[in-house]
Formats: sequence, C-alpha cells, structure tokens
Amino acid sequence: MKRRSLLALSLCALSTFTAGLPASAAQPLTVGLIPAEDSQAMLENSKAVIDSLQKQLGMPVKPFIATDYNGIIEALRSKKLDVAYLGPFSYVLATSVANVEAFSVAETKKSGKSYYKSLIITRKDSGLQNVEQLKGRTMAFVDPSSASGHLFPSAGLQKLNIDPNKYFSRVIFSGSHDASILAVANKKVDAAAVADRILAAAVAKGVVQQSDLNVVWTSPDIPESPMVWRRDLDPALKQKIAAAFANIKDVQWGDQGVLNGFVATNDAAYNVVRDTAKILNLDLKAMK
Repeated sequence: MKRRSLLALSLCALSTFTAGLPASAAQPLTVGLIPAEDSQAMLENSKAVIDSLQKQLGMPVKPFIATDYNGIIEALRSKKLDVAYLGPFSYVLATSVANVEAFSVAETKKSGKSYYKSLIITRKDSGLQNVEQLKGRTMAFVDPSSASGHLFPSAGLQKLNIDPNKYFSRVIFSGSHDASILAVANKKVDAAAVADRILAAAVAKGVVQQSDLNVVWTSPDIPESPMVWRRDLDPALKQKIAAAFANIKDVQWGDQGVLNGFVATNDAAYNVVRDTAKILNLDLKAMK
C-alpha cells in the first residue's frame, strides 16, 4: 500500500508538471529511471544523458524516478512515460503487460560490451571450488527478480539438476549485489550469485580482493539493461530518440558507470531471458 501510494504521488506530480507547461512549450519526453542507490544519485549519474537528449531533440526531457521496476512498468503501461531504463528480466516482464520495445543498450567502457555475466563466488580460504561442494552450504541471492543475482544462476543450477531450495542449507536474499559480495567476504554466507561487472567494481574500489575469491559458476551472456520505448510513440519521434542515444558517447550512466555509448538492440536480444524464465516455470503476467 505504501509503495502504491508513493507511485501514485509520483505520477500525479509528473502529470501536474506536464499540465502546467505553457501551450507554446514543447511536450516533454518523459524518461523512467531506477535508482541504483537513491533517487538523487541516479539523477546525478544520469544528468549527462538527460542533458544530451534534451539538446539533441530540442524538447524538454524530464526524468521520473520510481522506487522499483514495477513502478516504471506501470507508468509505461498507463502512458505516463515515453522511454525507460529497465533490467533485462524486468523488460521481458514489461513486454507481457505493456506495449513496449527495447531499442538501445549501454556499452560499458570497462568491458566494451553490451552484455554481462552472473557469477557464483566463494571465499578461496573456504576450500569451496565447485558447485558440487556447495551442497548443504549457505547461499545468497540478490532479489527474486534480479536477472544475474537470482534468475540466471537458479536456472543454471536447475540445468545441473540442482534445486536451490533443497540443495543449500539456507538461502537468503541480500537486497543488493554489493551486500551479497560482502556477505561472502565477511563469512556470513558460503556462496553468492552476483553480476560480474559489479564484482569488478567492488574489486576496483578495494572493497574485496579478487585473490580472496573463487568463481565456481559462470552464466551465459546476459544482455545489458535496455532502454525501451512505448511502441505507440510517433515513428518520427522514435527515429529521433534512437539517433540521439546513438550519438551519446563517454557518459556516466546510472549504476553502469562510464559508457562507450549506446548501441542499437531489439526485442529478440532478450529471448535468452525468456528462455531462462521458461526453465524456471515463471508466469510473467502473474508476477506483475
């Protein structure tokens, strides 16, 4: 109830802003964002992208910060948003309930790629060097709807005929990749599933030492979080938006850090996420 109330207030504020524009002002392009840590941090880390879009399009671009992916999906469904940033699994979820389509994806500067991987990590001094040795141990996932922090590793384990709910002595959801990394480092759990780029960032910051960790499982490539638009946007506007994102280079973008830029993508690129959902017997519409 509290989350719904917050979403309603946010959408009301967005509608009020739009309604208050003078008739001569261009209708703003509304862009939905998910806070990596908090709303202010996401706004600051996305400022270069928003400013560039506004300059290139010649129209106001207004960010909308939601508390979670469901808030963004609902705003897209109700046409309160034009464009949004979604996680790979949340995008697939969105396509099942809203008329949206992925069109662009970030290419991270450090990796030079528009995809990442899920890893299951352990402490090196634990002696745990493979998945088979994790039986009866404790395991940390990030969030039930996290692609790299839960869904892909769970599907990977199932392919090995391992039921995570029965295989481990205890399973927790830490709430974030950083928390899962620290849970392993501080011996709170024996293993954790995390995104490779977030682990790399933690190592770069000195939060953990790579030499202290083992990687005991690695996922297939997971497409990076896409930019999506409503399919019913004006075709000419969509063409301009796509060109604007393609022109954005060397910018800070949310939790992905500095980017080489944005590259074109499409809905089919996320079929690997749909296949993973099938392995897990997930009913996407029921999860909304």
